[in-house]
Amino acid sequence: MELHCLSGSLSLPYCYLSGCKSYRIYAELLAIPVRSSRLPLLSDAMPAPTHLFPLIRNCEISRICSTVCYCHHKHLCCFSSHFAHGHFRYAPQKRFAALYRPKENFNHFIHARDYASTPQRFYLTPPQVNSILKANEYSFKVPEFDGKNVSSVLGFDSNQLPANAPIEDRRSAATCLQTRGMLLGVFDGHAGCACAQAVSERLFYYIAVSLLPHETLLEIENAVESGRALLPILQWHKHPNDYFSKEASKLYFNSLRTYWQELIDLNSGETTDVKEALINAFKRLDNDISLEAQVGDPNSFLNYLVLRVAFSGATACVAHVDGVDLHVANTGDSRAMLGVQEEDGSWSAVNLSYDHNAQNEREVERVKTEHPKSEEKSLVKQDRLLGLLMPFRAFGDVKFKWSIELQKRVVESGPDQLNDNEYTKFIPPNYHTPPYLTAEPEVIHHKLRPQDKFLVLATDGLWETMHRQDVARIVGEYLTGVHHQQPIAVGGYKVTLGQMHGLLTERRARISSVFEDQNAATHLIRHAVGNNEFGTVDHERLSKMLSLPEELARMYRDDITIIVVQFNSHVIGACQNEEL
Repeated sequence: MELHCLSGSLSLPYCYLSGCKSYRIYAELLAIPVRSSRLPLLSDAMPAPTHLFPLIRNCEISRICSTVCYCHHKHLCCFSSHFAHGHFRYAPQKRFAALYRPKENFNHFIHARDYASTPQRFYLTPPQVNSILKANEYSFKVPEFDGKNVSSVLGFDSNQLPANAPIEDRRSAATCLQTRGMLLGVFDGHAGCACAQAVSERLFYYIAVSLLPHETLLEIENAVESGRALLPILQWHKHPNDYFSKEASKLYFNSLRTYWQELIDLNSGETTDVKEALINAFKRLDNDISLEAQVGDPNSFLNYLVLRVAFSGATACVAHVDGVDLHVANTGDSRAMLGVQEEDGSWSAVNLSYDHNAQNEREVERVKTEHPKSEEKSLVKQDRLLGLLMPFRAFGDVKFKWSIELQKRVVESGPDQLNDNEYTKFIPPNYHTPPYLTAEPEVIHHKLRPQDKFLVLATDGLWETMHRQDVARIVGEYLTGVHHQQPIAVGGYKVTLGQMHGLLTERRARISSVFEDQNAATHLIRHAVGNNEFGTVDHERLSKMLSLPEELARMYRDDITIIVVQFNSHVIGACQNEEL
């Protein structure tokens, strides 16, 4: 096969899945750097969404590629030979390479077609870009007085930008109705979206129940016993796309009821500590996910669902805000960051979570202390747990928690879809003393101050592209409308006077149009995806990144999910004065 660029020929390695050269050339010719991240191991049996990308699906990709190259053969490969361990949440084993390929024939993604002989340029227009960026945005403003107390939260903005198809991230936000406070969280799934979906639906109920006083728990249980209407526990704040699983609602309710019955029996009469409640809720939900998969269900659909939830995984970063008390519970590598406005008006970032991965030395040490010294060298390989899993804490992922005997029994007695799946039957190497993984969160408590203006909760798709200090500045300037201009950094580039004038003109235009976003999370995603080497949003780059087809997008970025919570400084200051 011979491939030519308009300016000459290219020499690229062959894809190991076919005889054609890598599909990766599309993005390389668009000059988009490849991200060092992970690809999903398994995908849920759901159709890939195409409503956001009507111009770039199926064979129409060839029309876009024709802007830069033409090919003597009539197909492009949609899988790259460049995929290394760093691209996977789970690192592949050679004998299971087939698991990492899309199940469909590659012609499902792209059909043979002659490329146009006349070079064309394809970019999304600004309205098209905005349509994609704003498709999943959601905003909620907290009433000034909710009948109980004045809230320390003004409101929140959230948004998601998918890279996987379907997106594996989830988000949740809810107000606690029987206790005080608000819950907000982001959930990053891997090996499919099943676990992240279940955790996003269920975790807040477990937290809310953990916080309820004994009298309220008794009242709820008596209502269930007598068939009366239940007290509402949560008021959800959801985007229309944030769905709940109706099929599993009864199963989920029964597990939750068993939990509150145990809390009633264990009543100590003491006031519930928020930190303890968060830890107990995380651990109990993960235990229920495991137990439901072991017990199974007579309904074949539910039986397969609970197994998919258990064998996939999800990280979680959850915030509970009650007055000036902010608690962040984190399991995995999503992050929480506080935006602080200094006296001079500048912005600084305060971490309220720590990644649970190989870059966290304390976390590596924790894992090592939980297993025999003979396993020390095999516990963490290539910065992964047992050489496979990137996060060291997660919901689900029973392949890193169950004994080998239990895994075999569940798989063999499970539905054919599970028993025929090579991944579910695969035992991690050096698997001797499970569990190797935990869902127990690390909880950080912070007393809010008037200078604490906002909180950002985001999955790792954001933090892979932006430093926390840049996030604090961009969100802070967006929320206040005040822009502190820094000298333009050119990063060692040789820039002419004319080029510098162009950069300054571009920056002025960018400032004047900053309020085109009505959502702080959307504004942050625009920067995360579209920032150039000078730290400004480049529409051409943004257009290229958003026009990548679904089969390629995951190579260059991860799913991004963001919640930006804005605090009420006047209320926080008043609460602070009362405590003094």
